[in-house]
Amino acid sequence: MSTEAVEPDFDVVVVGAGPAGAVTAYRLAQAGLSVAMIERGEAPGTKNLSGGVLYGRVLDGLFPGFADQAPVERRITRHVTTFLTPDSAVGIDYSGRALAEPVNAVTVLRAKFDPWLAAQAEEAGAYLMAGVRVDGLLTEPGPDGRTRVVGVQAGDDQLRARVVVAADGVNSFLARSIGLRHQEPTNHMAVGVKAVMALPRTVIEDRFGVSGDQGAAHAIVGDCTEGIGGGGFLYTNTESLSVGVVLRLDDLLRSGRTAAEVFERYVEHPGLAPYLRDAKIVEYGSHLVAEGGYAMVGEVATDGLVVVGEAAGLTINSGLTVRGMDLAIGSGIAAADAVAEAVAAGDVSREGLAGYRRRLEESFVMQDMKTYARAPKFLERTGMYGAYGELAASIFHDVFALDGTPRRHLVSTARAALKKSPVGIRQLVSDGWAGVRAL
Repeated sequence: MSTEAVEPDFDVVVVGAGPAGAVTAYRLAQAGLSVAMIERGEAPGTKNLSGGVLYGRVLDGLFPGFADQAPVERRITRHVTTFLTPDSAVGIDYSGRALAEPVNAVTVLRAKFDPWLAAQAEEAGAYLMAGVRVDGLLTEPGPDGRTRVVGVQAGDDQLRARVVVAADGVNSFLARSIGLRHQEPTNHMAVGVKAVMALPRTVIEDRFGVSGDQGAAHAIVGDCTEGIGGGGFLYTNTESLSVGVVLRLDDLLRSGRTAAEVFERYVEHPGLAPYLRDAKIVEYGSHLVAEGGYAMVGEVATDGLVVVGEAAGLTINSGLTVRGMDLAIGSGIAAADAVAEAVAAGDVSREGLAGYRRRLEESFVMQDMKTYARAPKFLERTGMYGAYGELAASIFHDVFALDGTPRRHLVSTARAALKKSPVGIRQLVSDGWAGVRAL
């Protein structure tokens, strides 16, 4: 039960003004609570690297027609998955107008998108405190003897609240400091290296087969990571490309390579270079990425505190799509509704905030996390990063290289390629079944 000896400065303090934090603050302010949203950067988005694909249906529920109002780059109407070998590329290309309306996915640049989303929270009544670094949580013993969170410490200043929302990213020091998150094994983490590369709008549309506000998202596996678990991506923005690799930390450490070295080779790969010709890097950097999937999600609430977005481990890499922002937004909605309920009831204890977990479980957020729970283990299978790309390239080479010798049926061609491949039939069946169960 909430029994603060000192009147709080705000009902809720949200730490972090990314999608999870801004949506939580927006929805709480709409519910009539007093909300402070603290952002370490000089403005929302300044600490976020480049951008990515936002699957927008959940945000469209909050802001109908958001894609016509927000600073989005392109509406994704084309998805391409490509296996690279050192000298070939085999891909699956899906495009459809049905992906454009209602909007399914858009590309965003966080330096533009985050300020817009934070502004929606401000307009709803949340108070933005930018350029403020939170150093830790304020805690007190509760009447039951348990430690409860009662606010945050920022330098010499203290800000008290009934509930604190930790939206401080994958390395959430707030969640760690209170014991909700622990040191993750290296196979649950990855290093992402990203760049934004400028190209004229007309060049992007010609090269990627899109027009108007349409865009393309490329997921790339195989030789692009030099055998290191992970993959690459290439997304179209209005007048730039978001390009990068995500490398599983345990594999990267074993390889002895640096993430920057892998990225440099990636952008020079003959399967990728034609898309990037004459593009100029305007932004570059690296950061840690959560890759553990459902196994990373632990406790999301304690006395006076809830954890949202990447801070709660809510990311999915299925191999075909990489998702984080839509899960963050979904968790923000669930957290805000649970916090509002708890504050109204006068009980912001762990039990009083248990509605957050329940709402997460009932929403697409945790249901999708469970659906793809096997994906991280599947993506650790080594064939994904070399052998299967080579096998597919060998099959299609024999299909298309008409050299005057008699042709064989596709099944015979595939059997012949499999005999020459280091992939055995047993491994192929095992990996195929694992893929079916994971994806």
